Amino acid sequence: MLAFGAPAGAQVGVRNFPSDALRATMVVVQPPEIRMDGRTMRLSPGARIFGTTNTVVLSASLVGQELTVNFVADGLGHAHQVWILTPAEAAEKRPRAGDQRNWRTSADGAN
Repeated sequence: MLAFGAPAGAQVGVRNFPSDALRATMVVVQPPEIRMDGRTMRLSPGARIFGTTNTVVLSASLVGQELTVNFVADGLGHAHQVWILTPAEAAEKRPRAGDQRNWRTSADGAN
C-alpha cells in the first residue's frame, strides 16, 4: 500500500511569530537596503528572510517586490528576521511598524 503526503507547500503548519514582531509592507531596494512601510531600513548582517513555506529566501531575489511581512529588528534597528506572509497570515491583526517602534534610522533626520 502506498501512502502519499501532501505537497510540500501544504505541509507547512501554522507559523508562530515572536510577540515583538511587527507588520510592514517591505520593498527590497538594493540589498541590504529595504523600505518598511515607506521608511528606509537595512537588513542586519546575517538577516534571514523566510518565504511563505518557511524556506530561506535571498533578498536579491525580492528586489522591487512589495511584500506584506512580519519582522523583528535588532538593537540597531536593522531588520534581523523577516517572514513573508500568506494571505491568511496577513489578515491577522498585528501592530504595524509605522504604529510603534523604539528605534530610529538616519532617514528619520535628527531630533
